[in-house]
Amino acid sequence: MKKVYLIAGAMLASAVLLAQPERKDKGGLKTYSNPFFGQIKKQLGEFNSKPKEEEKRFVMDYTGVEVPKSMNEFKTVYSTPAISQGTTNTCWCFSTLSYIESEVNRMSKQELRFSQSYIVYWEYVEKTKEFVRTRGNTFIGEGSESNAVTRMMKMYGIVPYDSYTGLKPNQPFYDHVSLFDEVKKYLDNVKASGNWNEEQTISTVKSILKFHMGEPPATVTVNGKTLTPKQYMTDIAKINPDDYVDFMSLMEAPYYTKAEYKVPDNWWHSADYHNVPLDVWMNIIKTSVKNGYSVAIGGDVSEGGINSELGVAMIPSYDIPSKNIDENARQFRFSNGTTTDDHGVHLIGWCEKANGMWFLIKDSGSGSRNNPQNPGYYYYHEDYVKLKMMSFTVHKDAVKEVLAKFTAK
Repeated sequence: MKKVYLIAGAMLASAVLLAQPERKDKGGLKTYSNPFFGQIKKQLGEFNSKPKEEEKRFVMDYTGVEVPKSMNEFKTVYSTPAISQGTTNTCWCFSTLSYIESEVNRMSKQELRFSQSYIVYWEYVEKTKEFVRTRGNTFIGEGSESNAVTRMMKMYGIVPYDSYTGLKPNQPFYDHVSLFDEVKKYLDNVKASGNWNEEQTISTVKSILKFHMGEPPATVTVNGKTLTPKQYMTDIAKINPDDYVDFMSLMEAPYYTKAEYKVPDNWWHSADYHNVPLDVWMNIIKTSVKNGYSVAIGGDVSEGGINSELGVAMIPSYDIPSKNIDENARQFRFSNGTTTDDHGVHLIGWCEKANGMWFLIKDSGSGSRNNPQNPGYYYYHEDYVKLKMMSFTVHKDAVKEVLAKFTAK
């Protein structure tokens, strides 16, 4: 009897299963989450890491020092709004194109914004060409000089910012960390293998740039008219790269002669820098900005007299008294490496105080964003410029009398 019941029960169960409707399950996308594994990684990381000491630097105490408090204290030239260079080391391009934008407004009253990424792209291409030509004996870095911008403009023109931002969709800041790492590793491999095929090397570097920045436009459209980047530069922006000259002041070369500015970022060894005495160098900067010309200027910004929260830069008296800042002090620091070529900025204004002249500096670097009152700007004391800024670019019309001395010589 038990066997009959068991068989009957099994048949009944089978009938019930057969009578159930067919399942139609659904699925969906869900963000993966494993909070506890995250805790494991976090706590293991804390357990395995060594305690980090807070980084401390010896910096100037500005208590009681008269410094500018507002941009309103400055007489300024026109400039476009300050923007961030993100995690790139392309300050040379941001600062100089900001300068060129001011120049366009000075000469034709237009308010234009240009693409930094366009210049950076072609700068990488030119570095690659020179790297192959010199069989790897060319410095490869993200940095360059202000006259690299006018050099690229002369070769490739310029384009509006909106035509080539160099940013991926929704990318909040510029980020060239991976870009540069890939370019550098590739070129190092080219050198190690001795594969000096220029066409292939340039093509590969362009593909890296295209992935990270996009491809630069061959033409742009303005007011319904299609223009090449060179045509846009000459016909719309009305800029001539040959109108801009570069200055330095170093004792290592004769004054009133052109010389090479010997820093790694001058990777193509430009010897077009007009070398002048320090008092002349400073006078050019002061008279230029007073007469409505701004200046693209670069030098050392790693000093203890820079305070990013206040947005000011001075030379502390315990470093060197103001009266002792001369061409010897300047050359001494450049020669022993305590003055380096760190950063490019845009000098756009000036004001006078009891302790000397101050310059308004537009800065794309992250440090300039730590001043909540004026993010993107610094106030440089004239002594800081005199001792630590090393080169600048200005329109030739601002320095006619100085250039005449070079012609005569």
